[in-house]
Amino acid sequence: MRKWFVKLLVFCVLLVGIGFPAYRWMHTSVENARVVHRSRMRPIFLVPGSSASQNRFNALVSALNRQTTGHSYVKITVTESGQLKQSGRIAPRDRQPYIVVAFANNKDGYPNIQRQARWFNIAFTAMAKKYHFDRFSAIGHSNGGLVLTLFLERYMDQSKYTMQRMITLGSPYNLEESKPANRTQMLTDMIRQKKRLPAGLTVYSVAGSENYTSDGIVPLASVDAGKYIFQNQVKHYTMITLSGSNAEHSDLPQNQETIDLIKQDLLIKNQRPQLRP
Repeated sequence: MRKWFVKLLVFCVLLVGIGFPAYRWMHTSVENARVVHRSRMRPIFLVPGSSASQNRFNALVSALNRQTTGHSYVKITVTESGQLKQSGRIAPRDRQPYIVVAFANNKDGYPNIQRQARWFNIAFTAMAKKYHFDRFSAIGHSNGGLVLTLFLERYMDQSKYTMQRMITLGSPYNLEESKPANRTQMLTDMIRQKKRLPAGLTVYSVAGSENYTSDGIVPLASVDAGKYIFQNQVKHYTMITLSGSNAEHSDLPQNQETIDLIKQDLLIKNQRPQLRP
């Protein structure tokens, strides 16, 4: 009886010793497979500025899809209660769709920009849960760039998600202030929270120059103030100043140099053509 018990005990120990590592290996393999699956989609989020709707980037996306293999186009408007109104769909096997996130309350001002960052996080979380991606890039026009920056500093979980590249177009990091020494509360807050930015992020800050001091709406010095947030904090920070035709504030998303920058630095090369939704 005692020998039988000893044999049974040895068998159980061996079973656990073999089974537990096998289980851990299988569990790790499944998790790794899920990560690889999630990583195949790398969407580009686009956020418009104040007073702009979800249609703000129609011309930009149309131009990109004419000049590249084409990508799906999804538009979302977030209501003040956090509800999402969506149009368009992501085509099968589209690795890099465009997802516009606009806001029903698209008014200007720092308090509202903070609300929009929270609303963007609601839309982003819903899209990530639905499409299972963990890497993405983003483009923000005007206040849209401010919304994205606040999202990075206050909401994005870096253990789950990676923003690889961000392009801001005429984003006024010091609002309407043209003197760098006069820092607004928003700029002060962003500088204080900059250590929360992803260290591996690449940022392009595009400024328009209608008269070498502004793009007609945003002071050039306000766009330049973004350097106090991003320099020596993210992997790469580059400010680009556009002049000449289509360099006014409202024209920056359609500027051909902007389009070329997106094609060169954001879009996945050799994606198969996609059906337009």
